[in-house]
Amino acid sequence: MNQAYKILVVDDDPYILMSLEFLMRKNGFDVMIARNGTEAMELLDQYSPDVVLLDIMMPDVDGYAICSHIRSSTKHQYCKVVFMSAKSKDTDIKKGLDLGASLYITKPFSNKELVHKISALLD
Repeated sequence: MNQAYKILVVDDDPYILMSLEFLMRKNGFDVMIARNGTEAMELLDQYSPDVVLLDIMMPDVDGYAICSHIRSSTKHQYCKVVFMSAKSKDTDIKKGLDLGASLYITKPFSNKELVHKISALLD
């Protein structure tokens, strides 16, 4: 179903990264991973993922800056940004959506629900 879709997973937590990579591969996505914002920016310069699963709080470049970078680039005009964050205040969610995210999912989240929402985004 999702065979052709490329997904970039960006998170500085190795356990979250590993579990999301496994989950997305299991559901047929072509997965790239970035362990921080700098790696994410480098991968975005080289590739055009269909979806970027993006943590907000990272030590180097935060998710908001990465989302802004994606939204300012015509190369990534069709890329869907999905924030995954422990920041769950209405103001945080509003900021993420205002920057151009397609979805804002608060941690912890259900893996099944995440896959369902991403699949719905891509249909």
